[in-house]
Amino acid sequence: MIYGVDIGGTKIEFACFDADLNKLESERLATPVDDYEMFIDTLAGLVENADRRHRCKGKVGIGMPGLIDAEGRSLSANIACANGKKVAESLAARLGHTIVIENDCRLFALSESRGGAGQGSRHVYGAVLGTGAAGGLVIEGRLYRGRQGIAGEYGHHPLPADLRKKYQLPLLRCGCGLLGCLETYITGPGLATLHRQLWGEEIEIPALVQRWRDGDPRALNTKAVHLDLLGAAFANLVMAHDPDIFVLGGGLSRIQEFYRDLPGAIENQLFPGFSAPPVVPPKFGDASGARGAALLALTSAPEQKIATDEN
Repeated sequence: MIYGVDIGGTKIEFACFDADLNKLESERLATPVDDYEMFIDTLAGLVENADRRHRCKGKVGIGMPGLIDAEGRSLSANIACANGKKVAESLAARLGHTIVIENDCRLFALSESRGGAGQGSRHVYGAVLGTGAAGGLVIEGRLYRGRQGIAGEYGHHPLPADLRKKYQLPLLRCGCGLLGCLETYITGPGLATLHRQLWGEEIEIPALVQRWRDGDPRALNTKAVHLDLLGAAFANLVMAHDPDIFVLGGGLSRIQEFYRDLPGAIENQLFPGFSAPPVVPPKFGDASGARGAALLALTSAPEQKIATDEN
């Protein structure tokens, strides 16, 4: 059995897969974010119960928001109790299992590259646009991590100077601590911030989307500015990695207009004569996190963040 664990700031999804990656069952629990011992107890309980049900010792893959440093420590604003802690090592010591851990957005990319919307493409970039903006590049079925495991953090590229000047946008402090990250404008909360900066109006994203579909001039202006910024973010990815396909995930991936409009917005900021790759919705959607974690466990390699009960 392979267990995929997708840990978010509000919920944990635990799914059991067979060796062919068929999902057999899944469950969701609230994420304990303030008590590290309770956090580890919750994860251990899910694994132990599954082991008993299936009468085996399953492989465990974990996806978490934020970064995992070279020592295996978690750096996540969403799960405060785990900040600075070695989650995989703690869980391995408790269970006696081998634990593999990776950023959840990169596991989304891995899942969609294998049997998902990116199946058949050599270079797949999975870009999550939700409360944050992060992603991952999969090259011929293997997740690209880079030297420090931070490859794919496109949301923390800086706001382009020309677009900042064009729209008179302030440089905002990002949750990561840097100033002027694109994430502060291109995510779900960023889109609401952008509308407030442009028009002084607070609005929820579903209402804003409905207003631009109804032809409201202010909403359409916000849409155009956001698309320009998003096009710049993805043009940077094209020039850096030249992927064959973009697969979108996260809450904003449900906005159908992006799949029609984003390629043109990307091409507006590329060299003349060069094109944007297709931009497509995910096949597995919210289920990609747990599936990607299971894939990680199934195909774990020495360079991945692995902890065992012997660590």
